[in-house]
Formats: sequence, C-alpha cells, structure tokens
Amino acid sequence: MSRAPFTAAATNGTLTLARMGTQTAESTDPTLNHLNLYDLLLLCLQSRDELSWTEFIRRSQPVIAGVVVKAVRRWTRPSVSLVDDLVQDTYLKLCANDFRALRQFVCRHDSAIFGFLKVVALNVVQDHFRLSYSQKRGCGKDGEQLEDAAILRVANSSTKDIERTVLLKEIEDSLAIYAAGPHSARDQKIFSLYYRHGLTLKEIAQLPDIELTVKGVESTVLRMCRSIKAKLSYNL
Repeated sequence: MSRAPFTAAATNGTLTLARMGTQTAESTDPTLNHLNLYDLLLLCLQSRDELSWTEFIRRSQPVIAGVVVKAVRRWTRPSVSLVDDLVQDTYLKLCANDFRALRQFVCRHDSAIFGFLKVVALNVVQDHFRLSYSQKRGCGKDGEQLEDAAILRVANSSTKDIERTVLLKEIEDSLAIYAAGPHSARDQKIFSLYYRHGLTLKEIAQLPDIELTVKGVESTVLRMCRSIKAKLSYNL
C-alpha cells in the first residue's frame, strides 16, 4: 500500500522527510546493521546524523504503515496518498518538541519500541478521522457519534466484519459502565488494543504505560471477557 521509504534529515529539533527511491530500500549504512531499533534510535537522538535517521525510518516505516492501513480501514478505503500522509504525521508527532516522545520512551524489552510505534500510529489515525468528522459534522459531536460514523463508513466491509465492529463497540460501552477499580482505564485500553486494533499480548505488555507481563495482560483479557460475558448474559 505504502510507497518507497522516506529519507530523513534532523535539524533544529525537527525531522525533514523526503521520499527515497526504491533502490535504497536496503540498509543505507552497513555499519548500522548490528544495532537493534532502539539502540539505533538512541544513536539518532545523540548524533542527529542523517544516515542514522534514514536507517531508523527505513526499519520503522513498514511497521507504522501496516498499522496505519489497518486502522484507516475502520473509517474508509485506504489510499496510497492518505496512508503516506498519516505515516508522515506519525513521524512528525514522534519528533515534535525536539523529539520529546522518543526521548521520554523507556524501552523495557528488546521489541518494546515496535509496540510504542504502533500505538502512536493508531492514535494519529484516530485523531485524524475524529477531527475530520468533527469539522464536517460540526463541533460538539461526542465520541459515540464519531464511532457510529466510522461504522457507517465501512461500506465495503463484509457483513461479518460490520457485525464484529458493532459487537466490539457494544462490549466496550459495557466495559466503560461496569469496569471498576484503580486499573479500569488501563484494562479497557488493553481490551481495545487486543480485540479492536489487533496487537498481540506481547506487544501490549511491551508498552511503557501497561506495566504488566505477557501473562498479566493475558489474565486481564480473560478476566474482562468473563466479566462482560456475565454482564451481557444477565441483561438478556
């Protein structure tokens, strides 16, 4: 869906992106190959080296683009231009305010950086469409109305997909009503990331604000499933 990767230049706390040719899709600097993505990011933040940033973009762009395409499908049919714009918006959000989001990220696992990038990309897509619908339909529309608009936009989805989307929304609404305790917001986020956005248990556990092991995330999902099943059965 997405076109050739971006090249990057970091100056004065901003990241300038430009399209690379397809011939540069392989590593731009062999000396960087031994670094994992998080170590490469640290090098980028310390050196502001253009080749290092370009290598970071080369590795992270497919992850971000894949999430963007999947998230956009909730609202409309993805186009190459829209996906490219949202991928670039994701990088701009990551690099805003002198790369604050990237500097504040703490990597607790080898692959935690990938889960972090996925969540940022999801938030960018959601913000884009929420703002778009708010402008088109007037200010003051609440989140439920915007979610309804997203469902109505799935004109090309199968009946099974639409039914699943509606069911997930009903479940999430019920969780917001019945969930209680100091970790209710976190638990609802876990449920949404797992069932609506397709993140794995491991990817969710690697997010810095979750603070659970993979087993802990799994237990949370199972507990919420049992709870919502009991609530729905009671209301029938």
